[in-house]
Amino acid sequence: MAFELKVGPFEPEFAGKMDFYLNLLNDKERGPDDQPSIGIILCAEKDDVEVEYALRTKANPIGVAAYQLQPKLPGELKGKLPTAKQLADLVRAEMGGGK
Repeated sequence: MAFELKVGPFEPEFAGKMDFYLNLLNDKERGPDDQPSIGIILCAEKDDVEVEYALRTKANPIGVAAYQLQPKLPGELKGKLPTAKQLADLVRAEMGGGK
């Protein structure tokens, strides 16, 4: 499965790029018993007609969805996600930077 997060509205060229990614995944990573890869494009906005025409000739399964930013983290997620400092520390550790 491939995900692509876009900060702006859907553009038709996103579908071609995702189709390329899925072809690559299917050729290089998919096992003999695996189903074909699926692509999900998340955009700030989408026009359903534009999406339909952009995906019409694509051989791979691709979905496009719009997301909405929330001003606050939902209560049920508080304390379950790492802080910015925890993420930065983890990245430094993974990159061999130590503290």
